[in-house]
Amino acid sequence: MRILLVGAGGVGDAIAKISARRAFFEVMVVTDYDITRAERTIAWLKDKHGAEAIEGRFIADQIDASKPESVTEVAKRHGATHVMNAVEPKFVPTIFAGALAADADYLDMAMSLSLPHPTNPYAETGVKLGDDQFAEAGKWEQAGRLALVGIGVEPGMSNVFARYAQDQLFSSIDELGTRDGANLVVRDEEGNEIFAPSFSIWTTIEECLNPPVIWEKGKGWFTTPPFSEPEVFTFPEGIGPVECVNVEHEEVLMMPRWLDAKRVTFKYGLGDEFIGILKTLHQLGLDSIEPIKVRTAQGPAMVAPRDVVAAALPDPATIGPRMTGKTCAGVWVTGVGKDGNPREVYLYHVSDNEWTMAEYDSQCVVWQTALNPVIALELLATGIWSGAGVLGPEAFDAVPFLELMAKPEADGGYGQAWGLEER
Repeated sequence: MRILLVGAGGVGDAIAKISARRAFFEVMVVTDYDITRAERTIAWLKDKHGAEAIEGRFIADQIDASKPESVTEVAKRHGATHVMNAVEPKFVPTIFAGALAADADYLDMAMSLSLPHPTNPYAETGVKLGDDQFAEAGKWEQAGRLALVGIGVEPGMSNVFARYAQDQLFSSIDELGTRDGANLVVRDEEGNEIFAPSFSIWTTIEECLNPPVIWEKGKGWFTTPPFSEPEVFTFPEGIGPVECVNVEHEEVLMMPRWLDAKRVTFKYGLGDEFIGILKTLHQLGLDSIEPIKVRTAQGPAMVAPRDVVAAALPDPATIGPRMTGKTCAGVWVTGVGKDGNPREVYLYHVSDNEWTMAEYDSQCVVWQTALNPVIALELLATGIWSGAGVLGPEAFDAVPFLELMAKPEADGGYGQAWGLEER
C-alpha cells in the first residue's frame, strides 16, 4: 500500500504520527499546499522515531487540493494506491475526482457539502451531504475502485459502532443517535478561558448553521431549525451532563443506506457561548463562503468571510498545549435486544488531551479523528475489508475494526479501548 495523504494540518499531521507506528504500508506521501507543513510533520517523525525508520517511508511533497489534475499528477508520480483526504470538505469534489483519475482508492473523513435548503421538510431538489459522491458510485464500481467515505470519528467510528449494535446487540433498533460531547477548555497564556474551537471552524460553521437533518422510517430525510431539540446527555469518564442540539452531520445521511433503524439523529454538545457566537457570525454574514471585495495593503482583494474567521482564530492543530479535558464520540442506541427485551446502550470512545499530547503531540479532537482512517487503511491493506464503489464504514463488518482498535499495541493493535454503557 502506497498512501497519498492530502493535507498536513491537525488531522493530517496526526494521521502520519499514528501511521508511523504501523507496518501495513510501504510509503506515505505527506502533502500540503504549503509543503513546509508536510516537512514539519516528517521532521517530528524523524525526531521521534529516528531518521532511519522514517527516511524513504515518509515523503513530503506539494499539492493543490483545489485542482483534480494536481491530485492525479502527484498520486501517479508516487504510485499511490490510496488517496487519504485530510483537508476541509470544500475540497472533497476535486480530491475525489483526482483519486479516481489516478486509478487509486480514496478515503475521507467528511463528505461533499449540502446546498442551502428549506428548514422543513427537506426539499426534493435539495442536495444533501454526500449526494454528489454517492451519485458517482457507478463510476467507482465500474473502475473496480473503492471510495470509503466518512471514516473519521464522526462520521466514521460512530458508524462502526452503529453497525456493531445492529449485528451484535439488537434484534430491532428504534433510534441510532450519534452523541458528541466534551469538557475541553482552552486557556491563554494568562490562564483565562478563550474561544478556540478544537476542530476546523470552517467545517464547524458549515455543519452547525445549516438546518440539521433527521431521518425517520416512512418519512425519509427532513430538516429542523439549527440548534433544535436540546437535550441533556450524560457522557462517561467524568465528562458528565452536556446539553446537545441537532446538527447537520453525515451519519444521518449514511446510516439509513445500510442499517435498519426507525430514526437516525446527530446531536452535538456545543454550549450556549458557542451557539451565541455562531449565531452572531451568521447575523453579520461572516459565515458566508461567497467572496467579497476587501481593502488590503496591496489593493482590493476578493475574500470569503468564513476564511477570514478561520484565519483570525487559533489553528486547532496548535492549541493542544493550552487545552485540558476529554472528548467523547459515540452512538446512543435504543430498541429491542437479542433477548427480546427493551435495551438502551451508549457505545463510545473517549480521548484525553493530556494523553494524546504526551504520546503524539496532537490535541485530542484531531487525534481521535485521525485514528479511524488509519485503522481502516490497515484493514484494507490486509484484505479484511474490501469492496468497490462509494461505501461508508457501516457497509463493513464492525468486529475486526473494534478488535484491532482495542487490542494492546504490544499485541499488534492500537491500544484504544472503547466502551459499552447500558442505560
